Order: sequence, then C-alpha cells, then structure tokens
Amino acid sequence: MRNSGLSEPYGATGSGGPEGGAAQGDPLERAVWRLRSRACWDDAAALLAPRAATEPGQAVRRTAVLVERCVFTGEGWGAAEDSLRAAEALAADDEERGAAACERGHLAYASTLLGVRDRADEARSALGRAAALLGPQSPTRPLLHFRRGLIAQHLSDNPSDATAAFERAHAGATAHGHRLLLSFTWRHLAAMAEHDGRLAEARHGFAESLRIREDLGYLVGIAPALASLAAVLPDAAEAARLRAEAGRLVRLLGGVPAWLAERLTPAADD
Repeated sequence: MRNSGLSEPYGATGSGGPEGGAAQGDPLERAVWRLRSRACWDDAAALLAPRAATEPGQAVRRTAVLVERCVFTGEGWGAAEDSLRAAEALAADDEERGAAACERGHLAYASTLLGVRDRADEARSALGRAAALLGPQSPTRPLLHFRRGLIAQHLSDNPSDATAAFERAHAGATAHGHRLLLSFTWRHLAAMAEHDGRLAEARHGFAESLRIREDLGYLVGIAPALASLAAVLPDAAEAARLRAEAGRLVRLLGGVPAWLAERLTPAADD
C-alpha cells in the first residue's frame, strides 16, 4: 500500500490547538500551535513546561508534542518517555489517566513502527487501558479509535478492523469538531480505499485531508498530504508537481518528516 507508511501523530484532543473552543483565545495555546505546526517541537514543549509541571491536561499535551517530534524526526524518545511518566504521575481521574494511557500507546506504537524497539504489546495494552478508562463521550475517545486503527493497519495487518476504527474516529472527530484529527481520519480512510482499489474515493479523502491541513496552517503535515494525493492522481504531470511541492516543504522544514524525506527522490524534489 503506497500510502500506508507511518502516520503523522495527532496531539491530545481537547487540550487546545486548532480544533476550536476557548483555547483559540489562549495566547499560550496559539503560540504552541504555531511552533508545533512548523516543526519546532522543543520550543513548543518548553512553553508548555511550567503549566505541565502541575496541570495534568497540559502534561499530556506536552507529551503529545514530544511524541510528535519522535514520529517526525525519529529522535527524542527519552524526552518523550520522561514527559509521559510525569503526565502519568499527575493524572488524578479516569479521563486524565485514559489520556495518558493513549499517549503511552502511541509512543509504543511509533517506537515499534520505526524499528527503535518492539513495543507492540505495550501499545495494545496501553490503548486497551485507555478504552477502559475513557467515558463514551470523552473528547479523547475519537483519538483513541484512530490510534487503535493505526495498530490494526500497520502492526496487525487487519484492514477491516483498521477501517472500522478509522470510521469511528472520523465520526467522533466530526461530532467533537476536532478538525486536525479529521484530516488524519480522511487520510487513513483514503489509504484503505487505495488499498482496495477504490482510487476515486482515495483521491477525495486525500484531497480533503490536504484541504484541512492547509486551512489550519498545519505546515508540517502538508508535505505528507501532497505526496499521498500525488500517488493516486491519474495525471502524471500533476502528480509530479505535487511531489515537487512536497519536497520543497520538507527541505524548508529541515528534512522533516524524516520518513518522507527518504521517499522523495532528488528528481521529484527539483
């Protein structure tokens, strides 16, 4: 499957960012979003550190930022693990413990997929624990569905379970107004459609994912969206143009996502 490589992550749902709500008026959250979307994860984590020391929600958000750095760069695993342990220690109720468990599952998944260390069992266990802790209406549950879909897609090679999980995540992201998560669910539902040979559906999904990321200014996620859409376009010239644009963005951001930089040939980047 051409578009079934490592998914970009998505940070803690309900803790700010581009999804809307009161956080849009929070200068700290706006600053963190700008830094994160431009691949400045260390700076974003530093801004969150004072509040993350005492607030469970911000501790999980800081962890999500550092896990995102791991996924995009393949580096920073120790810092993400330390932040995660701190978030787990601060969690005081089921929602907070479930959100922290969801981040542990994602960190373990990324470590496994990138070949750092096989933590597949830990990933499944942590997401199972999150499922038991989070209530049916929890704003984190759509993210949990999405991450369980990633495991089914990439670690278990179970397309039917992956599609079902992505569909649940898509519905939840729509209901909660989590636009960035919606860009991920569009992207992965499109990848499953591509896997099944439904290329028109795949093109629609990848295009929707790209549109949302451009609307949100999620710069670090635009290149993967461009490359995925290019892979299912029937027009070779247009596909080449999108791959070239993806290559330029990767270079602009200093070679991230690292996994995409490896795939884009020099000729496609010219």
